[in-house]
Amino acid sequence: MGSCRAFGAMSLKLLGFLDVENTPCARHSILYGSLGSVVAGFGHFLFTSRIRRSCDVGVGGFILVTLGCWFHCRYNYAKQRIQERIAREEIKKKILYEGTHLDPERKHNGSSSN
Repeated sequence: MGSCRAFGAMSLKLLGFLDVENTPCARHSILYGSLGSVVAGFGHFLFTSRIRRSCDVGVGGFILVTLGCWFHCRYNYAKQRIQERIAREEIKKKILYEGTHLDPERKHNGSSSN
């Protein structure tokens, strides 16, 4: 019964090209989009009782919510990556200059007393 194990090794690809498992923000965007689709479609159906139009609203809700979540999440992800890179560079500088005359935290008492 190795089929479950083999399935676990595969990655989930949406439409054949979007690797949902390994792409940041993809999973949450699709989950929220599907929830938005159900809410929009069902809500429209409750107000109008028009099945076909409610399905169209559901598809539109899926697209809008998925794209909205996708762009919001990717923006925050990119911002976080930039902050991490800046922090890594600052840590490297701190390690490199600590204890030398180039250390900005080191007090230069000899030059200020003259």
